[in-house]
Amino acid sequence: MSDDSPRSSRAELLIDDFATVIGQAMGWPPTAGRMAAVLLLSDQPMTVQQLQDELEASVGTVSELTRLLITNGVVARSKPAGARHFVYEWRPDAWVGCLGHMVRQAEQLRELSYRAEHLGADLPALQQRRLQDMVGYYDLLVARLRSALEEYNASL
Repeated sequence: MSDDSPRSSRAELLIDDFATVIGQAMGWPPTAGRMAAVLLLSDQPMTVQQLQDELEASVGTVSELTRLLITNGVVARSKPAGARHFVYEWRPDAWVGCLGHMVRQAEQLRELSYRAEHLGADLPALQQRRLQDMVGYYDLLVARLRSALEEYNASL
């Protein structure tokens, strides 16, 4: 998508689809999905002002959503030499970043499950079993996500 050409109707459909589907799947507001699509389609990094104009959003909204997309591993922020403002762009390794974020989330929840199992050692058997199930679930999830990340990295 270049700044001097109108966006195609297919691009608009893709942006709308991202707004709906990513928003629902990730628990993000629709504008975050729109921003993700806009940055994915942009052939140039974008400033906050450009994102505001594109999304018809406030500076606060753009700031919040860029942080969200950076945290989720799909967007990078940089300040080009001599530039006054930061720019945001879709990471070339966005899917690695996204999967890495998922691994870190699962690891945090696995650590919680370990602590919960330890703290719940004196609870009744039903609650202990639930906590053990949580440990087993997050052990499996972390192992599989790490494996998926390694496999995906090897395929690049």
